[in-house]
Parts: sequence; structure tokens; C-alpha cells
Amino acid sequence: MRCSFIHHGFCSHYVLCLYVTFEPGARSHWHSHPGGQMLLAIGGIGYYQERGKSIQILQKGDVVKCPPNVPHWHGASPAVAFMQVVITPNTATGRVTWMKPVTDMECANVKK
Repeated sequence: MRCSFIHHGFCSHYVLCLYVTFEPGARSHWHSHPGGQMLLAIGGIGYYQERGKSIQILQKGDVVKCPPNVPHWHGASPAVAFMQVVITPNTATGRVTWMKPVTDMECANVKK
């Protein structure tokens, strides 16, 4: 996974704006955000899943609003990289709470 800041000034104090590339098969851990998070799919094929729900397949142009404090993960499909812009508000309790890794079994549970 590669990340780069989109903007350092205003964004770094109030929101985190990142361009993120997941190589094929790469994914985040389970995590949540106190202020929620917005994902903007800009290329490739990605996966997004909230705990207890089915995996969503993401493609260029898709937008996902991750609700505050809802455990989720996101990453690339097994064969194709995924590029996204993430926008995460800063809160008094931080931006993210990291949890356990996503297992291969969890990631393979895609309904096509």
C-alpha cells in the first residue's frame, strides 16, 4: 500500500486527504473512524466491507461514506490494483482505531 498527501495545509489540521494505491491483493486491517471516512474510487477494482455486511466491489467513480465508529476494511481485488482518495476528519479522539488483520477467508467472501 502506498499513500501520499493530497494537500498539507488546511487539510492536515481538519481532515486527512490521501491518495492511496493498493497493489493487487493488498488490504487494510479492520478499523474505524470516530468522524467517519469518505472513499473516492479513482481506478482499478477495490473491495470495501463493513463488519457484518457483504463485501462491496468498487470501481472508478464509486463513492463510499464510512459511518463513524463502524468497523470496516478496504483494499484491492486479488488480481487488480485499486486507487482511491480517502478523506478522514480529525476529531478530539483521533482519526482511526486500528483492529485485527483481515483474514484471507474474510477477503475471499465476495459475491459476484
